[in-house]
Amino acid sequence: MVDLHVHSNRSDGSFTPTELLDYAIQKGLSAFALTDHDTTAGIDEAMTYASQKAREASVSSDSKEPMPTVEVIPGIEFSTEYMSKDIHIVGLFIDHHAPVFQSQIQAFVDSRILRNEKMCQNLQNAGIDITYEKLLAAFPDAVITRAHYARYLLDYGYVKSMPEAFDRYIGDHTPYFVPREKVTPAQAVRLVLDSGGFPVLAHPTLYHMSDDRLEKLVSELKEAGLMGMECIYSTYTPAEIRQMTALAKKYALLPSGGSDFHGNNKPKLDLGCGYGKLCVPDEIMWNIKTALGIR
Repeated sequence: MVDLHVHSNRSDGSFTPTELLDYAIQKGLSAFALTDHDTTAGIDEAMTYASQKAREASVSSDSKEPMPTVEVIPGIEFSTEYMSKDIHIVGLFIDHHAPVFQSQIQAFVDSRILRNEKMCQNLQNAGIDITYEKLLAAFPDAVITRAHYARYLLDYGYVKSMPEAFDRYIGDHTPYFVPREKVTPAQAVRLVLDSGGFPVLAHPTLYHMSDDRLEKLVSELKEAGLMGMECIYSTYTPAEIRQMTALAKKYALLPSGGSDFHGNNKPKLDLGCGYGKLCVPDEIMWNIKTALGIR
């Protein structure tokens, strides 16, 4: 079993990349993709630790029960905009060290920084003691997202829950929210392709589009080079799995799947099994590898 949509504390998850690897071993996964939002900062840590675990397993190969190992798939999740909707593109098996790729990632980071500075100023005007520097100090090594704002507001007593933080202060329709400049889904698809990766349309049902509008999006992204679609996801009903699988087949897209695990930031949603019924077979990963020519 694999999980091809996972987040660490380098974006808005709560587990470190190393902790994710240990937890994946505990959960019996054969692989997981680290797909943090607009950053690849945790991939090297996870892959280095996975290599260490593999060496340990090799040394213990003489035992009757060799140590399990887990493959770490380098990935990313891009937040894009399409017809005023937030659309996510997951990239799997990317070359995260490619200079052109990292240059574009830095542009995304710079855009987030500018947005965060403006949002902090808005919240200060509302009487909240917050600065971008304080957020960075509270969440070191993370790409600051609205989940971090919510946690900060909760920890410092401005709200009683993280949902309240979104409702009152950082949701799209609050007076303090500042949108950031986003790329289009087609641009994100091409960026993943340019990095040698496999672009996937993430959790299509969450966009609450009509069937015709969703198919229009899928058709346009297929033209841009989209290769896969999340047909297995934590919140899908059996009917939605069938619907997404049929749509993917219609456009010759390979199915992908993942939990969208965020650790404690998404309570009750677990790695590998989502809310309890998620199952992404190894065959899904092998088919993607075959499409990319990876052995």
